[in-house]
Formats: sequence, C-alpha cells, structure tokens
Amino acid sequence: MKTILCYGDSNTWGMVPMRAVMDSDRHRLPDRWPSALASALGTDARVIAEGLNGRTTVLDDPIDGAHKNGRTYLLPCLESHAPLDAVVLMLGTNDLKARFHLPPADIASGAGQLVRMITGGIRGQRGLAPKVLLISPPKVGPLNLFAEVFAGAPEKSERLAERYQAVCRLLGCAFLDAAAHVEASRTDGIHLDASQHQVLGRAVATALEPLLD
Repeated sequence: MKTILCYGDSNTWGMVPMRAVMDSDRHRLPDRWPSALASALGTDARVIAEGLNGRTTVLDDPIDGAHKNGRTYLLPCLESHAPLDAVVLMLGTNDLKARFHLPPADIASGAGQLVRMITGGIRGQRGLAPKVLLISPPKVGPLNLFAEVFAGAPEKSERLAERYQAVCRLLGCAFLDAAAHVEASRTDGIHLDASQHQVLGRAVATALEPLLD
C-alpha cells in the first residue's frame, strides 16, 4: 500500500468559503480534496490529510501565531507518518497576506525550503526520501471578507505558478498548477467549493500516479 501525506493550509483542511468572520465551517470528509484523491487512487493507497488554517510556508505569523509556520511542524509530521511514498505540498496562499509584503518569488522560495526538508531525509520507503508533488495554490479571486488582509493578493497569485514551476525544475520535484484546474469560490475568493475539491483531488491523483509506480 502506498502512503501519501497531504501537507497544506485551510484548503487542505477543508474550509467552507466564508461569508462572515465567525461563519467558518468545514466541508464533510468525503467532500475534501484529500478524500477525493484517496478515492481516485483506490484501495492500494492511504492518504493522510495534514491541513492547518492559516499555515504559511516558512513564516511566523505575528497575528495568528508562530505555530502557523509550515516549517515548524513539517519534520515531526514526516517522522510520525513515516515511511511515506509521497508528499503533496500545497502552501503559499497565506504568504500572500498583506502583512508579509512578499513577492511571488519569495513565496515560491519558501515552498522550496519545505521541499528540501522533505527530500533531505530518509522518511520514505527503504531508507529513501519520499517523492514530492509541489502544488502552486489556486489563484485568489475577487475578495470580499478578506479584502483588507489579502490586499494585493489576486495580482500576486497570478504569478505564483511560474515561480513554483521554476523551483520544481531546480529541485527536481513534480509540479502541479492548481489554478489550471480549479477556481476559488466567489464567496470569499480564497477557499474552494466542494465541487472544486473533487476536481482538485482527481487532478492530484493524475499527477501523483507516475510518482507511485
């Protein structure tokens, strides 16, 4: 059986698009993209979803807390779930928050640091590193609730895919552009509707299959 870890933020956790600050909810388990991925891969795969709302690539969040830093929990997470055949990494949306003032190239560099952490150890099968699929996140859509927090994010998110792809070429890992398959909900411009989770899960499965042979 193949074991795949999905490491991400609120879209991996399954946040329902929000209409108000206190209106947060979670999609049903079958409606989240890691579940759709598991269904597409079949019974020979075990998919572990490790999503955290607000998680960044490598940044301590001065508002939401240092634990939102994706680097902080990554190594313990890899070791607790080892041995892993593959890691699917989708982070970067929260790095677009206005308080971080980051250009797309720096966000992609942060994702690259996490890829190096994954491939730099022996947490895969037979003492090897797990394969990595790096996903550039969906583009940020028209913002309502999050307009101030994510000021400038829609334009920056347009340039993430090319930067992420360049990181993948440099590091030799697989790449998937989520924005080529799904769109953020018009409700909040950040999170995915349930139907889009299904599409993303199937796209991830297609990208992963060559890595699992």
